[in-house]
Amino acid sequence: MKAIQIHATGGPEVLRLDELPIPEPGPGQVLVRIEAAGVNFIEIYFRKGTYRSPLPFIPGSEAAGTVEEIGPGVKGFKVGDMVASTSLIGSYAEYALAPAAQLVIVPKELSPEQAAAAMLQGMTAHYLSHSTYPLKAGETALVHAGAGGVGLLLTQMAAHIGARVLTTVSSKEKAELSRAAGASEVILYTEKDFETEVKRLTGGKGVDVVYDSVGKTTFEKSLNCLRPRGLLALFGASSGPVPPFDLGELNHKGSLFVTRPTLWHYIATRAELEWRSGDVLGWVASGELKLRTEFTYSLSDAAQAQADMESRKTTGKILLVP
Repeated sequence: MKAIQIHATGGPEVLRLDELPIPEPGPGQVLVRIEAAGVNFIEIYFRKGTYRSPLPFIPGSEAAGTVEEIGPGVKGFKVGDMVASTSLIGSYAEYALAPAAQLVIVPKELSPEQAAAAMLQGMTAHYLSHSTYPLKAGETALVHAGAGGVGLLLTQMAAHIGARVLTTVSSKEKAELSRAAGASEVILYTEKDFETEVKRLTGGKGVDVVYDSVGKTTFEKSLNCLRPRGLLALFGASSGPVPPFDLGELNHKGSLFVTRPTLWHYIATRAELEWRSGDVLGWVASGELKLRTEFTYSLSDAAQAQADMESRKTTGKILLVP
């Protein structure tokens, strides 16, 4: 099979297209023929060495495809099923293995591209808005990177709940996408200071929650945007990791809460995985949740896909199609 391998950490150029044996499923595993794989910032962190993995390795974990072979002890799946997962480790490839416990059946109304686009970012938006800080109607949320993959889905979910959603974006084109997703107010951080704008838009009160995937460049101002006892959910670091921080500042700024969540802790049980994936895939199938998947790359163009994501040339979801 063809697969992208990383032999040394570094820039996008370290993503190399190699020919490798098709893996064989062991006990509890399923071999999936990948039809669409999601490109996410976590793969960039692994590529750079921010997150560590033994070398060489195949990046990727989110994908949808067809069950090709079933390992011993697997129940609930059969050859030919369309499945999706955020645990198809090594999904930048034509085939990948997944634990059966981490696979879900894709509704027949959805294409593999839709399923792959919805899983990781959709379930991330779900846990942020329904669990990390369960939004209520009438509350106000600030969503950074409002035109990104998670940003667009999170905005839709928050707006559907009845929350007021403020977003930050870098361009007027991205602002239009964010408004279409349900943002009440969109702040162009390239033109205006987002902290000043948030305080103006909330009458100086601040927001109930900030959903921040940017990290280093937004962290302190995100805290300043919160109301007393508000919560900052720092779920990414696209601008770099947040430097060491004096927790006493949370007291001075209003007894604030900060959490650094990750999806894996919110789908740790089969029940939670089925709840979140069922909601997300169901909402996409019904048209209630809109996906943006205009950026699709071939497997051989994985380096370009990551470079475009890093340079913020893309909006919505990026897919690799083997």
